Amino acid sequence: MGGADWKDAITRAEAHAPFLGRALEKEPDLRAVLAAGEFDAALEYARNRGVHEDVGIGLRRERLALAASVAIADLAGALPLSRTVGELSDFADRALDRAIRAAITDRTGDPDVSGFIALALGKQGAHELNYSSDIDPILLYEPESLRRRDSDDPGDAAQRYARRIVKLLSENTAEGYVLRVDLRLRPASEISPMAVPYGSALSHYQGQALAWERAAFIRARAAAGDVAAGTRFLGEIKPFIWRSALDFGAIEEIRELTRRIRESYTGPVRPGPGFDVKRGRGGIREIEFYAQTHQLIHGGRDVSLRVRGTRAALDALAAASRIDPEDAATLGEGYDRLREIEHRLQMVNDRQTHMLPDGDALDHVARLDGLPSGAALVRELDALTERTGAIYERLIGDSPREGVRVTVPSELVGRLASSSLPDPKKLAERIERWRDGRFQSLRSAQALAAFDSMLPRLLNAVAASDDPERAIVRWEGVLEGASSAITLFRLLDARPDLLDRLVATLTLTPTLSDELARRPELLDVLLDQEALDLPGSIEDIMWRIEGAAQRDDYEALLDAIRVITGEIRFALGVQLIEGMADPLDIGAALSRTAEAALKLAMRETEIEFARTHGRIEGGELLVLGLGRLGGGALTHASDLDIIYLFTGDFSARSDGKRSLGATHYFNRLASRVSAALSVPTAQGALYEVDTRLRPQGAQGPLAVSCEAFAKYQQQTAWTWEHMALARSRVLAGSDHARGNLEAIVKAVIRKERDEEALREAVANMRAEMAEHKTPGGPLDVKLLRGGLVDAEFVIHFLQLRGGETLARAHPDAFDPDLGIAIPSLVEADLLTPAFAAAYDLMTRMLVAGRLLAPGGAVPPASAARALAKACGAETYGALRQQFEDARQSIAESWNRYLGHGKSA
Repeated sequence: MGGADWKDAITRAEAHAPFLGRALEKEPDLRAVLAAGEFDAALEYARNRGVHEDVGIGLRRERLALAASVAIADLAGALPLSRTVGELSDFADRALDRAIRAAITDRTGDPDVSGFIALALGKQGAHELNYSSDIDPILLYEPESLRRRDSDDPGDAAQRYARRIVKLLSENTAEGYVLRVDLRLRPASEISPMAVPYGSALSHYQGQALAWERAAFIRARAAAGDVAAGTRFLGEIKPFIWRSALDFGAIEEIRELTRRIRESYTGPVRPGPGFDVKRGRGGIREIEFYAQTHQLIHGGRDVSLRVRGTRAALDALAAASRIDPEDAATLGEGYDRLREIEHRLQMVNDRQTHMLPDGDALDHVARLDGLPSGAALVRELDALTERTGAIYERLIGDSPREGVRVTVPSELVGRLASSSLPDPKKLAERIERWRDGRFQSLRSAQALAAFDSMLPRLLNAVAASDDPERAIVRWEGVLEGASSAITLFRLLDARPDLLDRLVATLTLTPTLSDELARRPELLDVLLDQEALDLPGSIEDIMWRIEGAAQRDDYEALLDAIRVITGEIRFALGVQLIEGMADPLDIGAALSRTAEAALKLAMRETEIEFARTHGRIEGGELLVLGLGRLGGGALTHASDLDIIYLFTGDFSARSDGKRSLGATHYFNRLASRVSAALSVPTAQGALYEVDTRLRPQGAQGPLAVSCEAFAKYQQQTAWTWEHMALARSRVLAGSDHARGNLEAIVKAVIRKERDEEALREAVANMRAEMAEHKTPGGPLDVKLLRGGLVDAEFVIHFLQLRGGETLARAHPDAFDPDLGIAIPSLVEADLLTPAFAAAYDLMTRMLVAGRLLAPGGAVPPASAARALAKACGAETYGALRQQFEDARQSIAESWNRYLGHGKSA
């Protein structure tokens, strides 16, 4: 290490740093090695000092030798700052790991650390530890894999280990201490135990964590114990740390925290005796917060910014053009120098101090560093912190609420009156109440300023909507539920198209506005253009759901199913009311989403069920989808029509600890799958599951064997049940079992029938339906005569009448997707092209109308325009005319095949 002055470093250390002087005196062999400039040999010496049958003694001796070695090399100018802090951080990792292994070995006799995790946060996590720093680990444990005595409860064992670890490292003995351990960064530290269960920690970061915890986890890494499990944990909470949407609300919280730190700091503002190089203006913490704040803003979308070290973060931000390169250089150089001075302060007496002393003590610190006097050190720090502090102040801006414009009610009343909104005075008072601090989303100065800037545009858009009162009520729900909406306010002010989209969502359809009020986080869907694309394949949706699960357990996956399915359904609804996609494509996407949710729920429920009841060899549960689910054309209001079936020997039993017979087993399992899809959780409900189309309906068992199903369909089922099977599709099961069930369905649908008997059964069933189900309004495209029910009855009549002969000539005529079956029937000269066009129009009207004209009622003006646009019509009036023409086309086919006095 040429250029380093090792002897001068030792002289300065012995003259100005009592702690280092005592360490060198106590370790004369180490002093000789350092005097010779042999740093690697000094590190090896320190490691050897750590070898002792008593782990605590060994670690303390190694720490003393290492601290002296690194300090002398640092003072000699032989090490860059990165190497200095790296060696100290590596030791902290080793010491923490050895303490964990010792605690577990003392109790179990086995050094296996499986299931016990130490995450390093703060400077240890960033590999930037200083000479006399605390470490801030988070200790986690996995109850199922934690090594413990058979008689020990996992939670009790984990706390026993944690107490032993802290004592091993922190206790001050005759040999000194190893590391001070601060566990206050753990989740909910005021109420949680020293070691936190893995699942509880995941739940905390999923829904309860604060913005400062996100900033803390930027620097987190798995440092000791079960490192693989710790790495997995950090991977699972990555969405909490790195959010794809810009979260300015969290940034405001970080800024507010920094302001409070400044306000609570009582030392001198400028460098001098008593000045804190960590907490003072322009000090270490402000530079760290500057880097972390920009990482939080941009790191969700730019992975190059996801680095732990402060200097590395500043360099990455500059390289990505997120901050000014000159600012990055100023802050980076300042940070390195402040850290060096921090080290000098701590070398003197091995104390965790960041404060400049006065008198001779300040001169000692300066001369230890190689400066002539304390005054020279103060002058250097004064210029340095002025540069760094000024840059930081540009980030945090003015103090809270400073310069916030408050609109007085009289001015607001006039604005509202000019917008033609009802009862302007009452509405003005309501808006003013939003600003009184009751809503978290409107508590910061920046949020209020952004809200005030956006408000006139919002009110104008609301006034022009069909239902201003509903819009106001739902908007209030958004404000109340959102922890932060500053990003939304700013974007709405800058982009009128987003404002129109929001108001449309709040006013055109109760389904979407109610969902947005209940889940304000869906605002991200409105803001993210990529979220407004049609979802991909079933497998893509399943992958997205699995990636969103915050933990690797059953309940977490069910929550993820609800969250992601809700986001997709909401996004599809927005696309629908905005006319961004064909309702036929929306219906298909809703079906793919439901099928993905069903497949995942069934897969995970089977695994969970088997933990207790085992599995039945040779048997499996199948799901047959019917109706719009079977046909792949759901609406936002569709139930899931399904039949549960099972294969295998019905007299078999499961192999689990609580064994069940096959029939009982598969009925219980089917009930669990339905519950997974339909029972509300904290994330809300998902789907209504309708199983009434099963054999014997609600009176029959929930799941029946495939053999019993085949027998029932061949010998007992009604014609309407066979019509339902014509639009069925096997949604879940192995390839072999699916093939067998599909063969059963084909045999039923394609068997020969008496045409007249079939015609009479279909026509009588439609007449009975008309008697008991009346149309909800003039746009009830389903139940009005000449509507979708009539069309589907005609299609199913033709399928059942044609049987095997039709299937051989036109196999696609039996596809459960009527968008495929109808063209095939047109090709067979059984239906007309006009019928096909009429069916597509009415399907579009059904999918769009479930949101824009619920119940088939005439929608208000704006919703009527949106409905026409979604269905490809120029105007609402034109759509009504097209609908009447379409009904006539369906009626003609009805009368051709099923009329006989029962005209449509």
